[in-house]
Amino acid sequence: VPLVESGGGLVQAGGSLRLSCAASGRQFSSYVMGWFRQAPGKEREFVTAILRSGGTPYYADSVKGRFTISRDNAKNTVFLQMNSLKPEDTAVYYCAATLRSFGSSRSMYDYWGQGTQVTVSS
Repeated sequence: VPLVESGGGLVQAGGSLRLSCAASGRQFSSYVMGWFRQAPGKEREFVTAILRSGGTPYYADSVKGRFTISRDNAKNTVFLQMNSLKPEDTAVYYCAATLRSFGSSRSMYDYWGQGTQVTVSS
């Protein structure tokens, strides 16, 4: 399923951004959706994921309480609301989708967007 992220940009520490990921095609509601991020020189890491029907998402400890994932299955879109941003949140953020189980491992996700840059200045 093709995925296209948007909403990245430059923000000061303490600020907020909302990322969107639009999926094309049908059966969007069949996919578990996740967000990952990759900072320069680092491995791509899990941020959060949400079940097919919504429900209780799963967050990495580093973003818990600051980031919120949500999805609108009618619009084939998943969102990542990022509040209280820190310089260490600076990374390229990727949307990912899988028909397999809910999880945090990169290998579980079969479809990836091109990424959107988020830069947090101190």
